[in-house]
Amino acid sequence: MRQYAVRRAFTVVPVLLGVSILVFGFIHLIPGDPALTMLGERATPQKVAEVRQRLGLDKPIYQQYLIYLGRVVRGDLGISIVRGDPVARDLLRRFPATVELATSAILLALALGVPIGIVSAVWRNSMIDSASRVWALVGVSMPIFWLGVMLAWVFGVQLGWLPTGFRLDSATDFRPWSNFVILDALLQRNWEAFGDAARHLVLPAVALATIPLAVIARMTRASMLEVLSRDYIRTAEAKGLPQVAVILRHALRNALLPVMTVVGLQIGRLLAGAILTETIFSWPGIGLWVYEAIESRDYAIVQGASLFIAVIFVTVNLVTDLLYAVADPRIKYD
Repeated sequence: MRQYAVRRAFTVVPVLLGVSILVFGFIHLIPGDPALTMLGERATPQKVAEVRQRLGLDKPIYQQYLIYLGRVVRGDLGISIVRGDPVARDLLRRFPATVELATSAILLALALGVPIGIVSAVWRNSMIDSASRVWALVGVSMPIFWLGVMLAWVFGVQLGWLPTGFRLDSATDFRPWSNFVILDALLQRNWEAFGDAARHLVLPAVALATIPLAVIARMTRASMLEVLSRDYIRTAEAKGLPQVAVILRHALRNALLPVMTVVGLQIGRLLAGAILTETIFSWPGIGLWVYEAIESRDYAIVQGASLFIAVIFVTVNLVTDLLYAVADPRIKYD
């Protein structure tokens, strides 16, 4: 297990190096001059040349990459071209909001997706199974921007049950210790702020959870059907064990192993793919931040955030693989 963990961890290095090259290369292929973007259209050529020299943009592309890589290793993701703030500082300030949203979405997807998959497999080809499969297909196919707008329009605008933007009402007098608003409200026992933050979280979390919920339900159903056909399950049933005990004690643990991999991938995708959801609901996380940076052509933010998201995605998958190996000792590094 230790050898597997070490060798698996070393595979992360070339992956991240490749991602950094791709991110750096694609950003520099985008038309436009960052120095001109920073100074504005009326800047003199001399001033633009000075800024290009200060930013290192006058150097060959490979030298720029090596300088950039050296800064990244030291935790320096550059300076925002538009705002002039350190990218790493703003990124860490906004990351908790995205983590809070993604965590809520994946917990919601697990809480509903796994039971739906189990019920669908146990009562295969029943009305419940057909309904869950149709629902899962709709969930996977539904565009998240459309669903988000519909949720905001129905439950926010028409019914007025839930807020459609931001993390707290402006009238709420609450000062979080960190940017994890719900966690801070719990630790400070500020139940008014906790309720307000939870109400703001419902609609974006539901919108973001729809696709992973459908994927988890489908994977759980397929995995359960395979396990339920095994000989040891039939043996357990032949011994007269109640169906609930057979499912929970013998089938569920083995059926959830493939689901673990799917959940790991979904967590990475939620952290990386919350741009649409955060934009629709004005959620002040990394997604909305990147969207605003793309609009203003703030390449430093897009570059830094892309690399950070890649690191998170790779790390989550590494942890998932290690947990999978712990759950199933037969897995070895091949």
